[in-house]
Amino acid sequence: MNGISPQLTVVVLAFVIGALFGAVAQRTRFCTMGAIADIVTLGDWRRMRVWLLAIGIAVVGSSALHVSGQIDLGKSIYRAPNYTWLSYLVGGLSFGFGMVLASGCGARTLVRLGAGSLKALIVLLVLGIVAYITLRGILGVFRVRVLESVVLHLATGQDLPALLGGVVSPRLSLAVSVLLIGGGALLFACWGGNRLSAEQMLGGILIGLLVVFGWYVSGHLGHLIEDPETLQEAFVATNSGRMESLTFVAPVAYTLEWLMWWSDSSRTLTFGIASSIGVVVGSACQAILAGSFRWEGFSNLEDTAHHLLGAALMGFGGVVAMGCTVGQGISGLSTLSCGSLLTFLAIIGGARLALGYQYRRA
Repeated sequence: MNGISPQLTVVVLAFVIGALFGAVAQRTRFCTMGAIADIVTLGDWRRMRVWLLAIGIAVVGSSALHVSGQIDLGKSIYRAPNYTWLSYLVGGLSFGFGMVLASGCGARTLVRLGAGSLKALIVLLVLGIVAYITLRGILGVFRVRVLESVVLHLATGQDLPALLGGVVSPRLSLAVSVLLIGGGALLFACWGGNRLSAEQMLGGILIGLLVVFGWYVSGHLGHLIEDPETLQEAFVATNSGRMESLTFVAPVAYTLEWLMWWSDSSRTLTFGIASSIGVVVGSACQAILAGSFRWEGFSNLEDTAHHLLGAALMGFGGVVAMGCTVGQGISGLSTLSCGSLLTFLAIIGGARLALGYQYRRA
């Protein structure tokens, strides 16, 4: 985009990516919590296979960008050499348990808000506040001093290719890693159990491609080899200072901060904020066009309490684990990070525990 600053380019394209994600998720009922619930209650793996399809596409596409030199996945937060396994485990379990109580993960909550759910609005407010407290408040002290103090220091990154690099060549280690994670996800998604509908297939493919495009926008279009102000490498319009793709916990906290400190010129739109707002807008457009926009509120006191608790657990868990079902479950896994894999499994485990809790109460 000639004549347009990299910051504006990143923000505008992030909004477009978010809007497309919101529209696709609303149209195809893409829901990671629902995918786990379908397996537990109905033995239906179709929505889980859509999630795995998105993962597989994201892994293959992101690795292709990495190999071609368009982006460097090593400059994302997911490949850091410090393997904070306790944070991934505790954060993933907390997030998974919370998303069941709150009727959906952070991404699904944004989609539901666009479709008219006032419950989702309350969940997002609580999620964002607790996430911010976990980032910079009293829970942040606990996160850093307790959870992140339990760490494995790896000589290289925590991604699977780096770990295999001591055994085989770098190129072969990457190929094996892509085959194991990306190929395995695609194989199960396309050839396991009941056949996916064309709409589900398209939804999984598009969501995976949106994650890949997110890496390209942030890691290539937003990459400065030398920032004119700092004279150092930089990734513009990101809250982490590194390349980012889709994730929906910390960005909700940063969105609230941006709105509250609107008059502070140091608070600017970022990839995460723009994509989160885009999800709501895209979902709303799709819901209105499809005639499915409906106002929704809490049914009773217990419903309210469960959603508030779930929102708090998601805000805490998403920050501690450095991502959600999309942030770690798709974007993180697309970097072939072992931390993302542990978080992914922990989220599923936490959701399974919460579903068991709900069934016992019922």
